[in-house]
Amino acid sequence: MVEVMSILEKFKLNNRVALITGGNRGLGKAMALALAEAGGCVAIISRNEKQARDAAAEIENSTGNRCLGYGCDVTEPEQVENVVTQVVADFGQLDILINNAGINIRGAIDELSLEQFRAVQETNVTGMWLMCRAAAPHLKKQRYGRVINLGSIMSVVSIPDRTAYATSKGAVLQLTRSLALEWAPYGITVNAIMPGPFGTEMNRSLLNDPEKYQAFLSKIPLGRWGELDEIGGLAVFLASDAASFVNGSGILIDGGWTSQ
Repeated sequence: MVEVMSILEKFKLNNRVALITGGNRGLGKAMALALAEAGGCVAIISRNEKQARDAAAEIENSTGNRCLGYGCDVTEPEQVENVVTQVVADFGQLDILINNAGINIRGAIDELSLEQFRAVQETNVTGMWLMCRAAAPHLKKQRYGRVINLGSIMSVVSIPDRTAYATSKGAVLQLTRSLALEWAPYGITVNAIMPGPFGTEMNRSLLNDPEKYQAFLSKIPLGRWGELDEIGGLAVFLASDAASFVNGSGILIDGGWTSQ
């Protein structure tokens, strides 16, 4: 007789290993903490190795679950391949990949340089593609995996002065959909989380500008920005067996912004 798991059991991440890029701060760190609290072991990746190690130590101390930090520039193919190999060697497996690393350079199109535009695409799109490519052999071999890509409300809508960022986040959604089809035969699901405004370091310039802050606030039916810990539940769901039939989806977490 096949044992049927309870719904709460399906959300647990015991014996799962997650790798999170940009996991040293903001939404990445919040998701790393949530996955560890759900029972998972977590590898945090950042360009700044010390920050990654410090965040990992903090999460391990607070949850009791193993968490390690690594330095890696996701735009560098060799570094990406090496860090994925090292994570698998250190933990013995890789089950969950959260591609969260990203940058945002704001400005009118005629005020941005080509180098700035390319920098956003390199981190937000190419880096994600490289991480997925490096993880592919490990996930396909075990015929199981959960991949979560961080898009944005600007994967589906936009605002002025965001050509670089909106272009990259639109690409993230399409990458997610294509890879979901490609990897479905291997039991690997690929989905995107698309956040609205959260109080992250990336948005500090908006948070510190009363006029811009209120302009964003006026677009959110719930009347507030998102709190960092509010993304954790969605990340745990998509990373868990509870989301086993969710594939190729982009899930908005935006307080209702895009419902208007």
